[in-house]
Amino acid sequence: MATKSAPINMRVFPSVRDVIDAAASLQKVDRTVFIQQAALNEAQKVLADQKDFRLEQEAFNAFEKAFDEPPKILEGVQDLFQRKSPWD
Repeated sequence: MATKSAPINMRVFPSVRDVIDAAASLQKVDRTVFIQQAALNEAQKVLADQKDFRLEQEAFNAFEKAFDEPPKILEGVQDLFQRKSPWD
């Protein structure tokens, strides 16, 4: 069963359209395909940055070690939490 496509409409300055068209031409695709690919790639990067990250083994070991250490008590932060709020 074919999935129906959904429209996305946008307005851009002619100079922006011209740059997009030039880049699409270099990639040998039309404007729609170029914009779809660019938007999808950027969306996937944004989503991945929110949930996935990769580390070399040495960096991962340091990351895990940091979780095993007891939390550091920072005097400035401790003092800040003991102060009375300005609105109280």
